[in-house]
Amino acid sequence: MNSDDLVLRRAEDSDAIELADVWLRSFSAALPSVRRAHDDDAVRDWFRFVVVPERETWVALVQGAVAGLLVLDGGDLEQLYLAPSWRGRGLGDRFIALAKQQRPNGLELWTFQVNGAAQRFYERHGFVAVERTDGLRNEEQEPDIRYVWPAPE
Repeated sequence: MNSDDLVLRRAEDSDAIELADVWLRSFSAALPSVRRAHDDDAVRDWFRFVVVPERETWVALVQGAVAGLLVLDGGDLEQLYLAPSWRGRGLGDRFIALAKQQRPNGLELWTFQVNGAAQRFYERHGFVAVERTDGLRNEEQEPDIRYVWPAPE
């Protein structure tokens, strides 16, 4: 990835549908065995009416196209999704650096237990698993893991 082609900026209302579409494609590619709790239209509405206007939402643009998104909500890293063609190319690393810069006092996140790639990614970036659940508290009813950074002392 040529850094001259990459723009990381706060999302604008006009980005919401493209962000939702990247989220949908990424979720399907990374988590094929996980039942989504909401259909495509509900996800698009969630981005349009909740995520972009109410959360600290960042977008990665490469040559004007949405390549990924990062959503922070307080101390939670709520969403980090990349277009499938952008996985493994350093964009996630850039988003983690941005999240840590924005929240130097720490971050928490949840990922599904079936998502081994996400677990390896977050652990490589210093996140530590502190809780595993049976999934009964999330909408997908999928076992998950809570990670924190920095590691608790």
